[in-house]
Amino acid sequence: MRLALATPIAILGFTLSTLAPALAAPSCVQGQRKIEEAAALRFQAREEARLGNRDRVCDTLDEVGDRYEDAKDAFEDCGADIVAIDLRSETRALRAAKTVNRCD
Repeated sequence: MRLALATPIAILGFTLSTLAPALAAPSCVQGQRKIEEAAALRFQAREEARLGNRDRVCDTLDEVGDRYEDAKDAFEDCGADIVAIDLRSETRALRAAKTVNRCD
């Protein structure tokens, strides 16, 4: 009787353990997409700074911060907390860029 009860529980546990990463993947992909958008916006901010358009630089850097926050939330949702922690260094670099461009 114990074996009959343990087998379905083991099968359920195995099924859940194999499905969990597959269900989390869309959130991780969304987080990666947000990081790529932030990188493109960082490039745009550097170009605006090169051209001397400080107002656009500050607006773009604000958008970069929003993308990093969205990515951090997405990575936390998918269980990749290490990536979310690594984004803290990116937000520190963003704060430094805002200070250099006198955005705050």
